[in-house]
Amino acid sequence: MTRLASALAAAAAVMAGTHGHAQSISPYASAGEQQAAMADGRVTSEQLVRAYLERIERIDRAGPKLNAVLAVNANAVADARRRDAERRAGQVRGPLHGVPVLLKDNIESSDGAPTTAGSLALVGNVSGRDAPIVKRLTDAGAVILGKTNLSEWANFRSTRSISGWSAVGGLVRNPYSLDRTACGSSSGSGAAIAAGLAAVALGTETDGSVTCPAAMNGVVGLKPTVGLVSRTFIVPISPEQDTAGPMTRTVADAAALLGVIAGSDPADPATREADARKADYLKALDRDALKGARIGVWFPWKGRSPATDAVFAAALETLKARGAVLVEIKGPDDATMARIAELEGDCLRTEFKAALDAYLATTPPAVKARTLEALIAFNKAEAGREMPLFAQEIFEAAQAQPPVTDPAHREKRATAARLARESLDRMLADSNLVAIVSPSGGPPAIVDPVNGGGFFGSPSRLPAVSGYPHLTVPAGYAGGLPIGVSFLGPAWSEARLLSLGFAFEQAARARREPEFLRSAADRPDVARAYDPR
Repeated sequence: MTRLASALAAAAAVMAGTHGHAQSISPYASAGEQQAAMADGRVTSEQLVRAYLERIERIDRAGPKLNAVLAVNANAVADARRRDAERRAGQVRGPLHGVPVLLKDNIESSDGAPTTAGSLALVGNVSGRDAPIVKRLTDAGAVILGKTNLSEWANFRSTRSISGWSAVGGLVRNPYSLDRTACGSSSGSGAAIAAGLAAVALGTETDGSVTCPAAMNGVVGLKPTVGLVSRTFIVPISPEQDTAGPMTRTVADAAALLGVIAGSDPADPATREADARKADYLKALDRDALKGARIGVWFPWKGRSPATDAVFAAALETLKARGAVLVEIKGPDDATMARIAELEGDCLRTEFKAALDAYLATTPPAVKARTLEALIAFNKAEAGREMPLFAQEIFEAAQAQPPVTDPAHREKRATAARLARESLDRMLADSNLVAIVSPSGGPPAIVDPVNGGGFFGSPSRLPAVSGYPHLTVPAGYAGGLPIGVSFLGPAWSEARLLSLGFAFEQAARARREPEFLRSAADRPDVARAYDPR
């Protein structure tokens, strides 16, 4: 059995290093715990930042080598010192004051790090701009620690992509089993939070790109209602489905992070209702939220993975024990789901070309590929580095799509959104439900560099296409591999979903720290079964 013992021992010592009281707080401490430790003087923001930077070197770039963090913020220590000075002066801006935060590397920041989306074509994309959600973070006192790796172009380049791989950063590895997928596209954010490289991170989602890596890395992930969070200065796929969202180890941290980034942005018309719709998500958390709550149980993949079935069954027992009223429901029929999937794919390809061309036109002169057509040519010219494992079928199909203004496209998008919303609305209304629960997926599959990574299934499509929120919370483990439970609800129901997820989390206490095994087969019980002699 390989436990990478020496690397992990060194990594565990980081927080007990040479930075004064930093030894008094675990690298797996929540943002709330970090805030309490800073408030009572056990740790400073500077100590937290330095310790995490050292841990990134030991865990991410050496040791297990997760490839989760692409770049660190050269100004992070100085920024932390300023937050500490503010605290000493009695100015604490909120629950994230002094807390180090990681950003997925398709979100712009003005700290001098490029925003690459994982592509070599964007290594010169140092815009000097803060995405509005990053400005909200720094205004709230958070410290930007660095940028996380991701599935290149947010997993929208090839139909045969390996989730979590980018030409800039390589393959993100799952800290629970290094040969397993970290899922994507926010793979680096999920793996980094699971591995204790920061307490909180931002991911982005078009369809499953926050919730899948959160579930498969055993952390909390929230895909908010589209329009609650600004998308300005984020490398796009589709303005109809894109959103950023929190990835954290606790539901409370997700609530705190959402409370900071939510709000209207004049440059993003989809967010016009955000200021009126946002809430104090942290204050709304209630340990008793499940009492009397009517929750639908939707499990279209039952029987595909007995281990997942068992974890989900245990989660349902926890929900019932906390007072939830569970109602078995049926989702849309296969024909409806297939139609939604077909329309979504067609619409995303059309919207991607228009949105990406518009974004590239705003990048600095160092970015030479300024259209999707130019990116396709760049990838062909750099095929050895950009396309050693898979090609660019989605790029090429998107380039051939009609313009986004085409009436046929608008009809397809309207139909897809209507079918998804009607499906979820009907599931909720028919049984008078406040939310729906489903497994977030199965345990993470082994990464196959020849045939790509496997995929179990996900409830992400309906909330993605409808624009409704989707929360995943750790529910348990199968062979040491994490499995999450998803909470789905209507538009703008984040406060309710987070409270339900919080009540479940507090009762289940399912999450545990990763072991950084080379393979799930290295677990003692499996190893004995493989070789009983």
